Amino acid sequence: MQEAAKAVGALGRAAGLEKAARRRSGWYARYLWAFAAGQLVLVPMAVLWHGPASAVVFGVTNALLVTGLSLYAARQRVVRRGFGVKHGVLVGSWAVVFALTITIGTAVFGHGVPFAAAGALVCALPPAVGAWTETRGAV
Repeated sequence: MQEAAKAVGALGRAAGLEKAARRRSGWYARYLWAFAAGQLVLVPMAVLWHGPASAVVFGVTNALLVTGLSLYAARQRVVRRGFGVKHGVLVGSWAVVFALTITIGTAVFGHGVPFAAAGALVCALPPAVGAWTETRGAV
């Protein structure tokens, strides 16, 4: 009888921890929304700007975004189960879309503004979808 009570207590504590993790994991949705917003600036910059100065500005801006997001993520104490896989899939899918957008945008569309705008939205899609699904799962 005592073992059953201990098991029930352990399960209750585990459920409480899972509930707390879900409540506190909203930080990842904010992280992803910021990453998606960054794409609306970085992609047009990469597609439309030319020359070494633009490469430096792009590199510094990208480094600031990644550093800021990394510092924010490192300060978080809670990650949800499956976080590593979800984050890997999101970053991987974004990387493929970003590489294709920059390659096609510069080689085929000749740095066109309409393509840069569409490419920015397409590159923002993986993190935006991830943020939306994270928000739904945190409830």
